[in-house]
Amino acid sequence: MPEEFSEGEGFENLDRPPAFFPYNREDPEREAGEFGELIEVRVDGIYAQEEGGRVSRFVLLADYRRKLRIEIGGFESQAIQLVLEGTRPDRPLTHDLLKNVLERLGGEVDRVVIDDFWNSVFYAKLYLSVEGQELEIDSRPSDAIALAVRFEAPIFVADALLDLDLAA
Repeated sequence: MPEEFSEGEGFENLDRPPAFFPYNREDPEREAGEFGELIEVRVDGIYAQEEGGRVSRFVLLADYRRKLRIEIGGFESQAIQLVLEGTRPDRPLTHDLLKNVLERLGGEVDRVVIDDFWNSVFYAKLYLSVEGQELEIDSRPSDAIALAVRFEAPIFVADALLDLDLAA
């Protein structure tokens, strides 16, 4: 191991979870369930935006009156877009593989819930039904949505998240 990594530089606070963990029990201001009831949304589309030479990709979710855009990666945008267009790749993508595995195990995606936003990051859960048992799995929203469109499963977003104005 190189010496520059052996002395602990950059290894401060290893006893605390990284910032992407949504529920830090040491943070008393952080409460689960603060974003309200769940609202069913639809995938309104995928789009890209270029700014300063950087291309950002978004999935647009909508209820009957509001829209929420979530930035996603290029592979995930392609995975969602292919299903929306009804296009089937020659070989299964990762989300297709996961769908095939779940189906072979007798499971399916029951629903997707996007219910948290913390530190500029959205958080989602997959609810799977396997042999009559419900399983809750943490997921990135983009992966959860890519699976939901493959299973034709409903997508829900916490009400207050639909009111976020992230365009700025």
